[in-house]
Amino acid sequence: MPAQIEKISAITLTVSNMEASVRFYRDLLGLKLLYGGPEAHFSSLGTERAEFPILNLEQGPAVNRWGRIIFHVADVDQFWAYLKEKGLNPPKPMNASWGERYFHIGDPDGHELSLARPQADDIPRSV
Repeated sequence: MPAQIEKISAITLTVSNMEASVRFYRDLLGLKLLYGGPEAHFSSLGTERAEFPILNLEQGPAVNRWGRIIFHVADVDQFWAYLKEKGLNPPKPMNASWGERYFHIGDPDGHELSLARPQADDIPRSV
């Protein structure tokens, strides 16, 4: 049998300010702090559903233009309005040709995040 990846366990981002990053992901985006915290060199956050990967934050120099993390949310427009109320200025949500409603926003270090929701159950989960 060939080697096979079973799941994505975690994604690690380098962050220049752990306190600001933990506040952003925990307090604004609602992830649960699993390990570390604002004063730590390394922190882990996750969702309430254990099958999703963990987001790790590691203190270090900021990295520019690496890619994007896509988070699925229950209601894209409601999440957009929530972030606007919190003083952020994300672009308005859009409907994508691949069947997703989404918008992008940067975290405190400029890592690009997509807040999205599939618009139909028959959307392919892999490309």
